[in-house]
Amino acid sequence: MKKDIPLLKVTDIIVAIIPRNDEDEFWDVYLINCKDSPILSVIVNSTGYGLIEGEKVKTSTMRYFYEEVPPKHAVKIEPILKNLLSITNEFWVSFSLGGYLYDKRYIFVEGSLDEMNFTNIPIVDRLGVMIK
Repeated sequence: MKKDIPLLKVTDIIVAIIPRNDEDEFWDVYLINCKDSPILSVIVNSTGYGLIEGEKVKTSTMRYFYEEVPPKHAVKIEPILKNLLSITNEFWVSFSLGGYLYDKRYIFVEGSLDEMNFTNIPIVDRLGVMIK
């Protein structure tokens, strides 16, 4: 029975964190669908946790719902304060595609949101940090 359940891997879905500009205290988090078909019933949970100046910090868990994310399209999930970039930021994404439910955790660990890790983000065409 268990062998009959397909284990489908999430591919071509990106979560990216991109600075607005040098002076702004906010960065933006994007969900990017690089697939050739839309993803449906998309749920994104976001939370942050870690240490800031030696003090334990945990952000509120935020939940977002998108009925559809079109193919080759990016949606802005949320802004994130610059001072929260030093903690771990986690995004759990769940969606439906082809009659199956998919889910994946995208975890930006402490220190990963550094300029040395910047790359060009597809579809948005800006520099930032992404997880495929």
